[in-house]
Amino acid sequence: METAATALMAEEQQHEEEQAASLFDLGSGHHGCAHYRRRCRIRAPCCDDLFDCRHCHNESKNSMYTALLDRHDIPRHDIVKVICSLCNTEQDVQQHCVSCGVCMGKYFCAKCKFFDDDVSKKQYHCDECGICRTGGKENFFHCTVCGCCYSNSMKNTHKCVEGAMHHNCPVCLEFLFDTMKDINVLPCGHTIHLACLREMEQHYRYSCPICSKSIFNMTDLWNKLDQQIAKTPMPEMYKDKMVWILCNDCNANCNVHFNIVAHKCQNCSSYNTRQIREAPGSSCASRAAETVR
Repeated sequence: METAATALMAEEQQHEEEQAASLFDLGSGHHGCAHYRRRCRIRAPCCDDLFDCRHCHNESKNSMYTALLDRHDIPRHDIVKVICSLCNTEQDVQQHCVSCGVCMGKYFCAKCKFFDDDVSKKQYHCDECGICRTGGKENFFHCTVCGCCYSNSMKNTHKCVEGAMHHNCPVCLEFLFDTMKDINVLPCGHTIHLACLREMEQHYRYSCPICSKSIFNMTDLWNKLDQQIAKTPMPEMYKDKMVWILCNDCNANCNVHFNIVAHKCQNCSSYNTRQIREAPGSSCASRAAETVR
């Protein structure tokens, strides 16, 4: 009798596991939006409208067709109601539907009220950031100065900038902290969308839009400029003209000979410089007047 009862219990347990597995995958990949695959929609607490995700809400409520005073972003942590995509039951935020039992997101974060069926992204919640991120928690560390998660490969090499991720991209002006686009951390520590950085490169812009420091290894270009300057002697009235320059790379002030092509920093050999003033007594205007007399 005990053997039969044990076998019956094992059979029931197997049936329950199979049913749970079926509900875990039921409808997976067939619901959601362009941003996430998920089996639920959210009710926005700010405007009481239904959307597939917070990005869908923000795109709709901040479009050019929305009155300026009505534009807003959804407060993601304030979401309290979701609607199952399979049975349309509205309920409190939870991973499994209270009505049909389906799993509404294989990845679920109760803190962020976030659902996603695509677990290949390796989502994880960062308590310091206060939001979910992708890539696997084991591959990232949270920098308390920069205020964001960075790749472990940058742990001992990146330059800290306070709140580096808590501002808009300097090119497209999209807020970087919770963007879905790839981000690049520049050598100076400032951050920018990777796509925006590539667009800058296509337009021959090789300095940080925020601090003007070089963002690539410019040695080859500096060598070419050395050759170009050697081939471009200044006219007699400019030959002894001196100017003060500020180096954007090392912040040094240097007094150098004027050249129409570029000015080289005497401290770090960078040509990423700007003229700040003329040296006293080196005005070409005064020498031109002497030539006329």
